[in-house]
Amino acid sequence: MIRLLIADDEDLLRSALAALLTLEQDVTVVAEAATSTDAVRLAREHRPDIAVLDLEMPPTDGLRAAEEIRAELPTHVVLVTRHARPAVLRRALAAGVRGFVPKTTPAARLAEIIRDIAAGRRYVDPDIAASALTEDDCPLTERELEVLRAARTGASIAEIAARVHLAPGTVRNYLSAAMSKLGVPTRHAAAHRAWEQGWI
Repeated sequence: MIRLLIADDEDLLRSALAALLTLEQDVTVVAEAATSTDAVRLAREHRPDIAVLDLEMPPTDGLRAAEEIRAELPTHVVLVTRHARPAVLRRALAAGVRGFVPKTTPAARLAEIIRDIAAGRRYVDPDIAASALTEDDCPLTERELEVLRAARTGASIAEIAARVHLAPGTVRNYLSAAMSKLGVPTRHAAAHRAWEQGWI
């Protein structure tokens, strides 16, 4: 049996997916989570073969949960998303994610993908892969991305500075540079643009 953890903050979708996958003779759902924090906790507790994680899931996201799970466990991770941003695919593959599928994937097809991943293969949706090959590279530095990641939570300059261990003036400089490169007027707009592109 392939033991699954399913995590999605939309209760109806999570429950429906769990019910459909449980109909497969070689699949069993051992845990369900509604947040990325619970996904990591339940993965540690149940040690599933595969974790199927929603990418857009509070309080962080499915990719952060995937990174934590992969750092500690042999569990394979499949990310499921409604908004398949190619830059996120690159980050997911770098984090060791084995599958990347859109939420429009039928449950029967997802079951086939899960079997392939359990057998040691990878799966990336062809449309997402094609977009990733043609996408422009991120113009921002790692430090600029780091401060934008903190800014996306609505944190103040002082809070961002404390979080990333930089002086407030340095944080302002990084935010200003990022805003200039992205052609937006505020740090919040810059953070949103970076998130939309999948850079953070």
